[in-house]
Amino acid sequence: MLTDHKTETIWREFHAQLETFILRRVRDQALAQDLLQQVFLRVHTRIETLRDETKLNAWIYQIARNVIADYYRAQSATAPLDEDVPEPEPEPEDMAERLAPSIRYFANALAPTYREAFILTEIRGMSQVELAARLGISVSGAKSRVQRARAQLKQLLLDCCHFEFDRRGSIIDYYPRVDCCKRCACE
Repeated sequence: MLTDHKTETIWREFHAQLETFILRRVRDQALAQDLLQQVFLRVHTRIETLRDETKLNAWIYQIARNVIADYYRAQSATAPLDEDVPEPEPEPEDMAERLAPSIRYFANALAPTYREAFILTEIRGMSQVELAARLGISVSGAKSRVQRARAQLKQLLLDCCHFEFDRRGSIIDYYPRVDCCKRCACE
């Protein structure tokens, strides 16, 4: 069981990231801070329900999602409906634009053969047939390099950040794991 000392450590490690996570969903600084306090109150009062300390990160973010959902549920039950429904605000930036610096960073960490295959096909738009001709290898060899590069890059990103996906598998949000952003540009 985690002690109060551990709860304090959790606060120091997670409060800034959680505040950003919550703020992206409620878009009000004061409200985000209130919800953050509710998250940590639940963490403190329910810490004994955490069975596997290695899953602390996921457990905390699940609590945060639940607190946000509870807030919106309470608001929808009490808020009057407006006749004029405003258009939703467009996202300030596309997810691909937000992830581009991290993808570049991790692409540079790939082995040279995979890095070259990834950059030429995924960034410069070369087909895998053209890649095979340029490198003097078979098309299946080119496909294999591209697939391995994608798989390695995906694993590097998953090791660095926690991703949230919609039901179609598209990324809807992500947040860096502790100290990740010092190495890449996820934040």
